[in-house]
Amino acid sequence: MVFSINQDVLLDTLNVIQRGLPVKTPLPVLNGIKLEVLEDHLVFTASNTDIAIQTIVSDESLVITSPGKAVIPGRYFIEIMRKIVSNRVEISLIENKMMVIKADRSEFKLRVMEAEDYPDVDFLDLGKPIVMEAKTLKAIIKETNYATSQYEKRPILTGVNLKHEDDKLYCVATDSYRLSQKILPLSHDYEAFNIVIPNRSLDELSRTLDSINEEVSMFINPNKVLFKFKNILFQTRLLDGVYPDTLRIIPKEFPIIVKFNKEELLKAVERVSVLSPREKDNNYNIVKLNIRPDYIVEVSSTNNEVGDAVEEIVPADDVVGPIIKIAFNSKNLTDALKAFNSNEVSINFAGEIKPFVIKGDLDPDMLHLILPLRIE
Repeated sequence: MVFSINQDVLLDTLNVIQRGLPVKTPLPVLNGIKLEVLEDHLVFTASNTDIAIQTIVSDESLVITSPGKAVIPGRYFIEIMRKIVSNRVEISLIENKMMVIKADRSEFKLRVMEAEDYPDVDFLDLGKPIVMEAKTLKAIIKETNYATSQYEKRPILTGVNLKHEDDKLYCVATDSYRLSQKILPLSHDYEAFNIVIPNRSLDELSRTLDSINEEVSMFINPNKVLFKFKNILFQTRLLDGVYPDTLRIIPKEFPIIVKFNKEELLKAVERVSVLSPREKDNNYNIVKLNIRPDYIVEVSSTNNEVGDAVEEIVPADDVVGPIIKIAFNSKNLTDALKAFNSNEVSINFAGEIKPFVIKGDLDPDMLHLILPLRIE
């Protein structure tokens, strides 16, 4: 194996492929990146228990002298490429045991593992793919993934549910205390599906899509889903289990509707939550929202050990409905507000102890729901 390539091209590839490396694994070979040098291109593969990534490099700067394959120590190889200041690197393999990396006056030698010892990874692109723009997929992740559970007590809630039903794609996440839902049109030409993708996989997918401005093809398989875009294959396992029916918990009627400037409400809640008491079991900040008889909205917190905070907000429009006083986890509200593109949002209240729903004028395809806390 002998080839040379521009350093920036190789580093861009490694920055993508590193997302497939495990943090911990009982199988040492998975700490490596499988590199296959073919006649006119390179193939990099990395895999852990959740995701597998493969990239194909056929850049014009690539010059291949002889083919070969090996498994390179992943994190060391990436760190070397980051430190190199040369515009070009040359990589060769000695007796299938040692990789030599040359760049200007620098030379590194890395012990490699046999490519045959690397587990086979099948990137399954079976059936008709669902095609969407990369920015649409990133929006789905941004607007739902934050609401997934971070605890393993109910593993199915640690992922985002994607369901095709009634010519619509329902994208839902919930941790039992909040819910985020985005609904997009999806042609009936696609078969019905109901899958749950792990939140960590979606985080890595979103980062991988950062520089992508083209279409993404999504292939759904029985226990995996494959995303194909540009020169990248990104595959993740799916979560087993039945996702709860979340549509039934969304209230149908809202007697109280208050419209806010999003940034004004967000900053007010963040300031007030500095002094708010933390709930003992879940360690979150409790904030109260009170609509006064004069329809000025008060956001407040009371901490018997530290002090109090209160802030007045003038709604962006006339308040619909009677006055109300409600308490909630401040982080649930601030996370939801940050997901909106709208400058103005409306909070729709069904009652003091019923879930309230947040919507935005510029985000008609999504809603966020938050369960209130009981005020003693």
